[in-house]
Amino acid sequence: MAERISCAELKKRLDAGERLTLVDVLPPECHGCKHLPGALNACVYEMVFRERMAELAPDRDGSLVVYATSDRSRAADCALEKLAAAGYRNVVALAGGIEAWEAAGFPVEPAGGSYPAEPPLQDRTYRLDPAHSTVTWAGRNLNGRHDGTIPLAGGDLTIAGGRLGGGEIVLAMASLANRDLQDEKWRTMLEAHLKSDDFFDVARHPTATVRLLGGELIPGAPPGTANFTVQAELTLKGVTRTLSFAAAVAPQEDGSVKAQASLELDRTDWGIVYGSGKLFERLGMHLVHDLISVELFLTAVPA
Repeated sequence: MAERISCAELKKRLDAGERLTLVDVLPPECHGCKHLPGALNACVYEMVFRERMAELAPDRDGSLVVYATSDRSRAADCALEKLAAAGYRNVVALAGGIEAWEAAGFPVEPAGGSYPAEPPLQDRTYRLDPAHSTVTWAGRNLNGRHDGTIPLAGGDLTIAGGRLGGGEIVLAMASLANRDLQDEKWRTMLEAHLKSDDFFDVARHPTATVRLLGGELIPGAPPGTANFTVQAELTLKGVTRTLSFAAAVAPQEDGSVKAQASLELDRTDWGIVYGSGKLFERLGMHLVHDLISVELFLTAVPA
């Protein structure tokens, strides 16, 4: 474990007038809310952390104490590693971070300062915002892959009791687009092929719908990972099949909700069979893998 200094020892050395440079390695907005008295700020998550430290503490032999929120976070250890690599020779981390410092009854600046609470996931109905949502697709064969987008036609979701209560996501299949082919002729040809009855038959089925049946919170899921297990039904090309997938759902400070999910769909379950090696023989260059990857980045605003 990296070298630590206890809160009591740090307070004693500061009270004795020892020359120490305190460095809060959290983002500036956290430092602005509260920090140890006199602490400087260099966010360890930023690429310019070393450059910032060179400005704040040019003496590589000076005594530095870095800290973050608590020992649950690796931020202070990460700072120690970066500073050691940059040639700093007298750096320790505050054991327990600012959380332990306050628990010991020691002051912070500004007095009474606190970090803002995370925005709550409010019970209400949210309207999906097509302009700020993205749905991407990717298909493959042995020669490579193609990918593109499917515009969102609309939809909504309901949060009830902190859980996903229901809703729907409507996809504008008739506006499906390819984005990897640079040649307009080939791109147009592929898009027409995908929109034809070989694949999604958008003339008869211009939309696809994901009906959200409900979702349960995943206990203890850290930020940046899936925190809901979602049950749904996907109606595509007139066929409805059930789905279960993980999604990351996060309320935003402006009252909106962002959600992200990745799905692997076997297109043949929805009667999309062109080029499937399970159903045809001697396909040659027309072989198309059955799995389609779909990723959703959704923004929903209070209805």
